[in-house]
Amino acid sequence: MASQPGQYKVRGALTELTLARIRELTREPEAVFWVFVFPIVLAGILSLAFRSRPPDPLPVGVAAGPQAAARMSALSSQSGLRPRLLSPEEASQALARGHVVVVIASDETPNYAYDPTQPDSRTALLLVDAALQRAAGRIDPFAATRAEVTEPGARYVDFLVPGLLGMNLMGTGMWGIGFSLVVARNGNLLKRLIAAPARRSQLLGAQLISRLLFLVPEAGALLGFAHFVLGVPLRGSLALLIAVSLLGALAFSGLGLLTAARPRTIEGVSGVMNLVMVPMWIFSGIFFSTERFSAGMQPFVQALPLTALNDALRSVMLEGVGLAPLLPDMALLAAWGFVSFLVALKIFRWQ
Repeated sequence: MASQPGQYKVRGALTELTLARIRELTREPEAVFWVFVFPIVLAGILSLAFRSRPPDPLPVGVAAGPQAAARMSALSSQSGLRPRLLSPEEASQALARGHVVVVIASDETPNYAYDPTQPDSRTALLLVDAALQRAAGRIDPFAATRAEVTEPGARYVDFLVPGLLGMNLMGTGMWGIGFSLVVARNGNLLKRLIAAPARRSQLLGAQLISRLLFLVPEAGALLGFAHFVLGVPLRGSLALLIAVSLLGALAFSGLGLLTAARPRTIEGVSGVMNLVMVPMWIFSGIFFSTERFSAGMQPFVQALPLTALNDALRSVMLEGVGLAPLLPDMALLAAWGFVSFLVALKIFRWQ
């Protein structure tokens, strides 16, 4: 069957634009470091910070006074606490600066000063009160047993790695595409490219395709390190994990195109990207669960594309779920990517 005139020229234009973008990325040592090396370094450092070991004793302050010696003795026998004898002024200052998490005042009846919004303060309060109550003669009706959970899949590092992968997909998708387009616009390269025999959609499509080609080594390096060095499990389908990662990369590549659609300077695109990315760094559950936010904020939190990506990655890696439970998150990612690309194509400034 005969081909239409210009068919091979158009296909060649997309291929050449994609190859040019790949060469541009591989020739930048900074880009290679941030895409491949930095996520592994960050995962390794955080895994050391949160490695499986007993938690550090919680520092508590005992204000000097007639009861101080007895309270110091009772608290010193309580595992998980590190009491310090301080003057009342020093105790208040230490609490304000975070050097201690609970202060026991010098009153005859114990008076606890603590910050109820801090988990460490609430934990220390329970330990302090239990120790002082026992020292005063309380007898516990029973001694409960404990079961510490340390198996892979339930550790903090297991929760962390999918979040780091999602953060990396967002960062490289948006920064990698956004900066290159603004630099090309600022140097009048885009103005010259639109005179070439290629559609404008293909000029932007080459950015997306080149981004996807880097996805396999980028995600593979982090996941390989996490699995073989840190013992992070992969309980679901590898094909499904790749599909979720591809969809996430497309979504953030589309957002990268959109944020770079109008700015003319690096400072301008940096501001727009920070405006888009900082809320996701905070609210999308990279380092801690999104359940910590109030019910009133949940519609906003759950509508963010990084939240959907992190939830889907954790579901596949840690829970081994199939495709059906992931469809809402994948649909949200697809919507973000599709709408962003269409709007970017509509409002894109070529010069």
